[in-house]
Formats: sequence, C-alpha cells, structure tokens
Amino acid sequence: MNSFVKFILASVVVGLIAALLALYLVGNRNFHPVANGLGRLPPEAQSYGPVSYAAAVQAAAPSVVNIYTTKITIEQKGSLFDDPIFRRFFGDRFSSPPRKKRANNLGSGVIISEEGFILTNHHVIDGADEIRVVLADGTTLAAEIAGTDPDTDLAVIKSDRAPLPAITVGSSSHLRVGDVVLAIGNPFGVGQTVTLGIVSATGRNQLGINTFENFIQTDAAINPGNSGGALINAYGELVGINTAIFSKTGGSDGIGFAIPITLAKGVMDQILRKGRVVRGWLGIAGRDITAEMAEAHGLRTLHGVLVSAVLEGGPADSAGIEPGDIITRIGNQAPSSSQEILSIISGLEPGTTVKIRGWRGDREFQLEATVSERPSIGKSN
Repeated sequence: MNSFVKFILASVVVGLIAALLALYLVGNRNFHPVANGLGRLPPEAQSYGPVSYAAAVQAAAPSVVNIYTTKITIEQKGSLFDDPIFRRFFGDRFSSPPRKKRANNLGSGVIISEEGFILTNHHVIDGADEIRVVLADGTTLAAEIAGTDPDTDLAVIKSDRAPLPAITVGSSSHLRVGDVVLAIGNPFGVGQTVTLGIVSATGRNQLGINTFENFIQTDAAINPGNSGGALINAYGELVGINTAIFSKTGGSDGIGFAIPITLAKGVMDQILRKGRVVRGWLGIAGRDITAEMAEAHGLRTLHGVLVSAVLEGGPADSAGIEPGDIITRIGNQAPSSSQEILSIISGLEPGTTVKIRGWRGDREFQLEATVSERPSIGKSN
C-alpha cells in the first residue's frame, strides 16, 4: 500500500472520529468543554465549575433556616388623663394602661450541628424576646439564644428539636478571588432563595461594620433577610456567614460581605464551651503609620503601630506604654496595622505575659505586659 492510499485512509478515520464526537456533544446537553477538560485552562486548574450547581444547593439548602424574631416593648399611650397637672388632682385612676408593642425582625441561619445549634448574626436576634426558626420543609420550631459575640456580629441559637440536618462545613482559608460561591437565605422574607456569584476579595477589614473584620467579599446578591445565611462553595460546603451589604439603596449592589467560616467556627466553639468568647486586651488604641504622619511627627520608622491612647489603669498603662509610642513587635509577631495588632492581642489568653518592643522618640524600648480579658464591646486593643 503506497503512501497516498495510507494518507486517504487515515483522513477517513480521523473524519469519522470527529463526526462521532460532534454527534455525542450535540446529543449530550450537559457537556461543557471547560468542565470536561477540553478548554484552554491548564490541567492544574481543576476548580472550574459545572453547568449546574443544583447538587451543591440540594446538599446545603436543608441546613439553611429562616429566622423570625419578636421584640416586645411597653408603650405608654399619651392622653389628657396622663397630663401631670391632671394626675396631680385625680391620681392614676384615669390614666391609660401601658400597651405591649411587638417589633418583628427577620433573617437567616445555618444549622451547624445535628444537636440543633444554629449559627447566625448577632444583629438578627439582638434583643429578641421570641425566636422562631422555619426549616426548609416549612417546619416551625422555637429557639433560644445559646450565646452571642457582638464584636464579630455572630450568635448561636438552639432549637427545641433534634436531630436537625447539619451542613457540611468547608474551609475559608483557601478561598481565592474568582472562586464560585452561592448565598442562601431569606431576602425580604420571600422564602429561601439562592444567588450565585464569585469571591470578589478576601480579608476585607476596616469597614466599620464589626470590631473584628476579616470579610469575604462577594458579588452574589445579598439583601436584607440574607443576614446569618450560608455562603457555600460549588460543592455545597459552608465557607461563610452572610452578614452585610454595601449599598446606597438598601438593596444588593453587588458588594456583599460574609464572615469566614474559620472565624465563625472559632467563635461558636468558644460560645459552646464557655458560654461566651474570651479575648485578650491591653487597653490601647492604635493608628496606622503613614508616610505623611511620620514626616509630620518626626517618627523614626514606618513599621509598626502608633499608640494613640492608653486606658488609665489598664494592662498597657500598668506596663508603662505611653501615647506616642510605636509598637513594632508583640511577642514574636510584628504588627503592621491597627487591625493586625487588634487581632494579635485578642488572640492571647488573659493572664498571658507578653514582651512588647517599640520606639519612644529616638529610643528603642522593651517591656512586658500582662494581658487582661477584653470587655465584650469596645474599640481599643
């Protein structure tokens, strides 16, 4: 067989294979070239998503609940009989009786354990006298507060029934910008809703939302009522607790924030073990050092955090730290921002003695401070 005949036969075989592959692709509507490894992405990029995320939603949705809270306040309705002059002569016999007023709020939550513990936002249940949890199948359960942490805007509530379908907890530590995420919650009280987006940024802080901030930013639509709901990855694993939106209209503008599940789980574990979150505290307030600040005040270094205030009688004051000091090292860590120094100190156990190094004017100093327990609410470190 000569070379020309061989070329013709090879061409026919290749053409038949291509035709069969084309017929398969046309008949298989679920085929996706990138998801099946035929796209331009390199082989190591194995995080591209499928055509549908229905399996991920199906796995996570039963663990996401709607939360309805009621706060009861006493309202004194004013009338002529409540006028102080009238009451001076006739007493309280004609005064209006106080009236109970019920204020309702809504949000979402995530079942984190089969025992009925549900993770949500502190602002969803703050001040609530009654809490009702509605499961994905419509079942309504009563719930009570197990513990809260206003500094991270997290809370744990406990339903009056178990077992409940717990969500699979993933990891937020390895999230990358561009990863697909889905938000599940109860926006505007319309019922369980799923929205799709990507991770827009990680480690967002200094937003003025919480004392401790390390947000996942996403463009998945998050609206009022989504607070406390689940942010899941493409496999249905919990990676964050939806908590806030950045919006001028009050609705979703494509900038939503979720608390990473790594942070949320640490808070929840402390609440369940101790009934509250225990953090370290020195009693100082700090400012980030900028080039302009260093030039204006003649600061020796741009590294570290400037101490702007020291609480009298606090651990830092007792250790000898003064306003104007620049802290460059706490233990074996070198803080580069006020947010970072806050995280370092809060991560220390109360009672821990830690070495602090820094600059006071043109003189380097080193001292030791004993960390106290951080007050529940506050902006100082």
